[in-house]
Amino acid sequence: MSFQNWQPVADIENMKKRARMLQSIRAFFAQRDVLEVDTPSLSTAAVTDLHIESFSSTMNEKLYLQTSPEFTMKRLLASGYPSIYQICKVYRKEEQGPFHNPEFTMLEWYRTGFDYKQLMAEVMGLLLVLTGHNEPGTGCDQLSYQQAFMQVVNIDPLNTSVNELKECCLQNAIEIPQGMTDDNVDEWLDWVLTQRVAPAFSKDKFTVLYDYPASQCALATINTEKNVAERFEVYFGELELANGFNELRDAKEQKKRFEADNEKRLASGLEAMPIDAHFIAALEAGLPACAGVAIGLDRLLMVLSGKNAISEVLAFPFDRV
Repeated sequence: MSFQNWQPVADIENMKKRARMLQSIRAFFAQRDVLEVDTPSLSTAAVTDLHIESFSSTMNEKLYLQTSPEFTMKRLLASGYPSIYQICKVYRKEEQGPFHNPEFTMLEWYRTGFDYKQLMAEVMGLLLVLTGHNEPGTGCDQLSYQQAFMQVVNIDPLNTSVNELKECCLQNAIEIPQGMTDDNVDEWLDWVLTQRVAPAFSKDKFTVLYDYPASQCALATINTEKNVAERFEVYFGELELANGFNELRDAKEQKKRFEADNEKRLASGLEAMPIDAHFIAALEAGLPACAGVAIGLDRLLMVLSGKNAISEVLAFPFDRV
């Protein structure tokens, strides 16, 4: 093994930008009386999401490095904590690339008494502070998931089929990767979103995409009248930065979703992950009405610094640890 690349990748100016970003974030939440908290990185449980893999370690039992502080933060909320935020390291077992490092920094916060539309506004307030915009609404586009698909590919994502999405790929010269199935509309929607819809977003401003198909609810509540999940994502250009929800509070429904995730994992040849019983117990005790969001701070720093790869804003990216 060569140890010649012992020096940091990010220069001192980028480290100063990171420090100023963190100071500004803490000042933003201090002004709003949102409490900073700290929760463990290790857990006996893991995320069940089909598209996220956890790192594991063994002590007396198998432990998992957390992909998000979500479950423990919600345990705090269920215990009576007020609105809270956390800046922490999280870990996802994916290949290192221009927009991903297996270890990265996340900002996650929960606002009691907020719905997801109010949280969307607060997220944009923070981003405007960090980017130096002074007027609300500048530097940001907002549109529903349905509007975005209709505008770019003329497909209603809430009422579509695999066949229609296949035809869309053919008409738009979108290469179809191996392994795509004929019975998973969401898989095809995700592909069209990344290949055509998101690339059409404004290149020099943030885009807030909201009201996802109900089948993509994750940990969000569902609006049954509109058949949408009450969640949103924030992009800069086509780069995803944040994911937020009206948080699901029903313990039985949450456990059902986790179990359904594990069934999908097993069907895909993946390991079923242990469900967080502490989190389910917290939901049973009562999670207050709240909205939550997570932002990848390394990606955000890329945007603030005008860099093209996440490694450029990290002192020691994965290939130098």
